[in-house]
Amino acid sequence: MGQGPLAGVRVIELAGLGAAPFAAMLLADLGAHVLRLERGDPDAAATANWDLLARSRHSVAVDLKCPAGRDLVLELCERAEVLIEGFRPGVAERLGVGPEAVGARNPRLVYGRMTGWGQRGPLAARAGHDINYIAVSGALWPVGRAGAAPVPPLNYVGDFGGGALYLVMGVLAGLVHARRTGEGQVVDAAMVDGSASLTAMTHALMAAGFWHEERGVNILDTGAPFYDVYETSDGAYVAVGAIEAQFYANLLEGLGLDAADLAPQMERAQWPGLRERFAAIFRTRTRDEWVERFEGVEACVSPVLSPSEAPVHPYNRERGVFSTAERVEPMPAPRFSATPNPAPRPAQPAGAGTREGLISWGLDEARLAELRAAGAFG
Repeated sequence: MGQGPLAGVRVIELAGLGAAPFAAMLLADLGAHVLRLERGDPDAAATANWDLLARSRHSVAVDLKCPAGRDLVLELCERAEVLIEGFRPGVAERLGVGPEAVGARNPRLVYGRMTGWGQRGPLAARAGHDINYIAVSGALWPVGRAGAAPVPPLNYVGDFGGGALYLVMGVLAGLVHARRTGEGQVVDAAMVDGSASLTAMTHALMAAGFWHEERGVNILDTGAPFYDVYETSDGAYVAVGAIEAQFYANLLEGLGLDAADLAPQMERAQWPGLRERFAAIFRTRTRDEWVERFEGVEACVSPVLSPSEAPVHPYNRERGVFSTAERVEPMPAPRFSATPNPAPRPAQPAGAGTREGLISWGLDEARLAELRAAGAFG
């Protein structure tokens, strides 16, 4: 019996790029038994692979263009509760493993589909990437400083936030429904939809008159001097998030400023000048000196750590946020009191888990020999 809250849940992943593999990784992190089906070498050595998004699951070599490969997928779907794929709309259907074909073999299966534009609509067939999807959803426009162009927030908002996380949420909701009713369904997770959902608070604040549709002039978009990033004397940075009055008062004290000499905190017209004062003060000490200055002070001041610094930060080390045993990798999240997550296993080269993975799903050696002879593994 496996570990984690999803122990015993069988998931098929039709391997792709970006958001769908990340969603499969999250399900595996929670203990689901995931088979990653992809083009590969069934005889590849099971050495550790660098790709963290493919961790904790068997990589099974499958040629979906071969009838035997397609039949293998349908056979595995009879034993699964979830399938996820990230192809363009219509591709899975052309390969013979779309929702209709799978549903005929297992009507309880939850079929998760990850795309940028969604399965239907005027842009459904168009190519795109994270930046395109969040541009159309309105999630990209507010990110950036006043007077400057929007800044792409890497691919966190579209691929992973608005894409993979919403796919996982949809699949788990579908799984609850399927277990209650015996009815599977298709989960159409689109990055445009998910990233638009992430902008709910912005729209609410705009409707209430608390947010201006102007980049870099609001509380959370670097408009406010008490919610921004400042360079220190050593070329590093600190992050400041002193929104509440008590935190703001502590920030001013730590910076050696007297509130009586300054305009009220929420007087927007004074924000640009106050930012200049903050910036000049922060440039007088190193990042670590500022960290020490605000140690134990509730002013919401933190060091801005690089990806290589974060794993060795005392907080992250004590809490075990990252593993540094063989390589740096973030550990599964969230954490569970009764069903702790399993430790991540290294990703495998494409196809290296073919035998072990299929046997773990109930196929025997004779069936594997038949599949190999028929060209199912490519």
